[in-house]
Amino acid sequence: MAVKNTDIKKVLIKKGVCFPAPESVEIGPEVNPERISANHVVVHAGCRIFGEKTLIHDGACLGHEAPATIENCYIGPKVRLNGGYFAGSVFLENVRFGSCAHVREGSILEENASAAHAVGLKQTILFPHVTLGSLINFCDCLMSGGTGSKDHSEVGSAYIHFNFTPQQDKATPSLIGDVPSGVMLNQPPIFLGGQGGLVGPARLGFGVTIAAGSICRSDELRPNRLIFSGPQKQGNIPYTPGVYRNVKRTLINNLIYIGNLAALMQWYRQVRSCFVSDLFPLALLEGLCSTLRLAIDERIKRLKGFIERCEAQERLCEWPELEGVICSYRDDEGDSQLRDAFLDAVFTGIRTWGRDYLRVIRGLDVRQKSTGTLWLQKIVDQLVEKAGQAVPLLNNTKIQKGIEE
Repeated sequence: MAVKNTDIKKVLIKKGVCFPAPESVEIGPEVNPERISANHVVVHAGCRIFGEKTLIHDGACLGHEAPATIENCYIGPKVRLNGGYFAGSVFLENVRFGSCAHVREGSILEENASAAHAVGLKQTILFPHVTLGSLINFCDCLMSGGTGSKDHSEVGSAYIHFNFTPQQDKATPSLIGDVPSGVMLNQPPIFLGGQGGLVGPARLGFGVTIAAGSICRSDELRPNRLIFSGPQKQGNIPYTPGVYRNVKRTLINNLIYIGNLAALMQWYRQVRSCFVSDLFPLALLEGLCSTLRLAIDERIKRLKGFIERCEAQERLCEWPELEGVICSYRDDEGDSQLRDAFLDAVFTGIRTWGRDYLRVIRGLDVRQKSTGTLWLQKIVDQLVEKAGQAVPLLNNTKIQKGIEE
């Protein structure tokens, strides 16, 4: 039997949740009060909370600047979602979001990531400390890089990740940094200057800076590069709608992106799971894994759509065969010796510093981090290699460490 909205609020108020204007807050009958913490959680006027999966942890603050709608989100400790719409996403400790947000399914913001006002995300993954300015549309991408709060990757205001093509497909995920090195929190930050854009699918290496006002349309895997563009020349050239160019690059970038998500899944399952505690409960870990699983499904779906649309132009592969290969390697745990050696180092760090995720990972030495990166990179490379063998166009392409040679 569904619980009345007023009854849920009464339960939460009795637990200690703060509602400055409880009569203005709407809570769906499917919401489980046991998944909402009693410790210093504040829900401001006009907020709406829906979804049986919704989890709200200690110190979370909702709707401080404007009403916030929460639907099936996993909200970690001390998260501030100051206004807007948030659905099907995960926010780890100390994430900050300004008002007028629009965050949709498949998004994960790790510790201390933040965004100012009027930011739209979907299928977006931000590693710790990544910072977004205002008036940004940043869907279908993963961004890592940086070492901490004073050395972080950042996206300037009025930036857009272009994730929809004239051929009407979304096989356009962009990898800004990567997973195997990015999770180690020891890479140079990446900066995407304001009032600019990145055309997906693209890959950018660590230390890359795109100057303000520039549109980046290509990959740049060399570290520590500055990309800038001047006034665009006018042009008027023949164009055939529906005809794909750079098909090979699109396929490679999509496979590498999926491979990186597969590596991140193993990081969550094998490494993040070691840090389950009062501040990082099992329910939050489960939210990370289930959201990432949906993100991988989304990328496979979009790749299928791209290949089907290409069939009018050329036959790229047998999709069931390629899908089977991807699905058979998406949960691969990688080299067990490398994994176990890295986990031993993590356990040693936990014994020294406790279950403080950021401190333990930062405290690993260069050799230990290299071992972990190699473990994760092999997961990426194996999926890309095996999937590439199912696509004749890629059979003669040598891909190592996610870089086409």
